[in-house]
Amino acid sequence: MVIILFRVFIVYLVVLLYLRIMGKRQLGEMQPFELVVTLLIADIASLPMTQTSMPILFSVIPLTALVIVHFIVSLISRKSIVMRRVINGKPVLVVTPEGVQYKALEELNMTFDDLMEGIRSCNYFNIEDVLYAIVETNGTINVIPKIESANVTNANIHLDLPQSTLPMMLVTAGKIITNNLKIAEKDVDFVMEILKKANIKSIKDVLLLTLDTCGKVYIQTFSGETKNLDVDFKGNW
Repeated sequence: MVIILFRVFIVYLVVLLYLRIMGKRQLGEMQPFELVVTLLIADIASLPMTQTSMPILFSVIPLTALVIVHFIVSLISRKSIVMRRVINGKPVLVVTPEGVQYKALEELNMTFDDLMEGIRSCNYFNIEDVLYAIVETNGTINVIPKIESANVTNANIHLDLPQSTLPMMLVTAGKIITNNLKIAEKDVDFVMEILKKANIKSIKDVLLLTLDTCGKVYIQTFSGETKNLDVDFKGNW
């Protein structure tokens, strides 16, 4: 039993290392060759865990070879447009201003149900709202809507709004994140002023406190209470 657990631990570390090296794509975002490599890794990695008579190197060596093949294929697809199309395929228009392209759906082995599901995932529920629909090389569907069905943006109505950034956590689980305070070029007194303005007595009561570059503060306490504040702050990160 101890030997099996040890083998599982070693294989787990090796697979985790190789997957981290290969990148962070989600399963639905993988190109075909990346999905093939991932499936083969899963199959090969399971062998030494189920067959204890097999030396663990018989799994590690093929895994290493697969990762090398992955990098070679990735390099070729980056350097050559022709090989990229051979390996990954190319985007295909399945909806145009003329309507649904049935032959393109047949070539992709897709049904109308698959097409409508992809369109709904883009928040469009009527085929009449779609000007173009494109099946990407990883199988996802992207939509260009007709102008009358497109979402309204600030640019459409000429609103001049400040650009905010990803909110930065200053406090989490009752503790101040000092590195983020340094990035914001603020100190603990700044945080205490925010808490005072929010009528919160102690940092230990704060589950989460975030700040963006426009001075918008979001606070959630351990009791579940949430508060939104505006402070005098203009940051840049």
